[in-house]
Amino acid sequence: MEKGQTMTDSIMNPGRRSFFRGLGFAGLGAAAIAVSGHLNPAKADFDSTAVADDPNSIFTAALIAEDLATTFYYNALVGKVIQDPALAGPGGTAVAPAASGNAGNVNYLQAALTQEITHANLMRSLLNGTAPSADPYQTFYFPAGTFDTLTAFTGMLDALENAFIGAYLAAVRQFSFMSARPNSNYVNSNSTHTFSRDELSYFAQVSASILGIECEHRVLGRVISNMNPANQLNFESTDGLTNVFHGPNSAVNALTPFLNPATGPAYSFATAIAGQNMVSIASTGGIPAF
Repeated sequence: MEKGQTMTDSIMNPGRRSFFRGLGFAGLGAAAIAVSGHLNPAKADFDSTAVADDPNSIFTAALIAEDLATTFYYNALVGKVIQDPALAGPGGTAVAPAASGNAGNVNYLQAALTQEITHANLMRSLLNGTAPSADPYQTFYFPAGTFDTLTAFTGMLDALENAFIGAYLAAVRQFSFMSARPNSNYVNSNSTHTFSRDELSYFAQVSASILGIECEHRVLGRVISNMNPANQLNFESTDGLTNVFHGPNSAVNALTPFLNPATGPAYSFATAIAGQNMVSIASTGGIPAF
């Protein structure tokens, strides 16, 4: 954390590097590029000191992240920020934007809410979960003011989506690694099914499919912020994430401030689920065919 910077300031500051610095990380991990400029096959992208991730732990981490995202987008759609001129406009709402607002930008957020819920539903089914009310976390905490102004909201959107992108990139690599291991024995959460190599490879593909949608959210958030070009990156990055669930450089560890009351006001996941159908819009498409 930089001198004079508070936890709230660092989390709300846009950009992945500042986001991870605010969580105690050094920023970007070591580059996986050799001096010659070619990919270095000897580079270990996994934290060898941490407990290895397995499919169930990755699904759990993704479920937590998607529930966090659901709570985030819902509260933006019902919060003070929705009346910003770049969204529903003064006096407008998510379902009835004012003439002075931007209904298209509101639609971006409404569709994102639907998509995050759909992702969570998939992860829950993979974990043999019963209902959102049984998910690991039912309350998330955001810095004060996150849903009050466009700058605070879109800064948080950028930070969160970049973290989700990094997590799914790490998941792609880890599922690929698992599928390549000889004599792998990964079982589902009920210990009733051993995942085959084809299934593990498929989960890598599904992770990449979700990753693409999180990239859309990142760019559309920048569109709402009028940050040009919105699609400014040549490649997405894990930004130092080596694991998804376990270890100090895991996605779960990066998101722990949003599970901590010290971060700011509490927001109910159950409230978001109960109210989402009033503010969300339909989104289409399913997971890739197996």
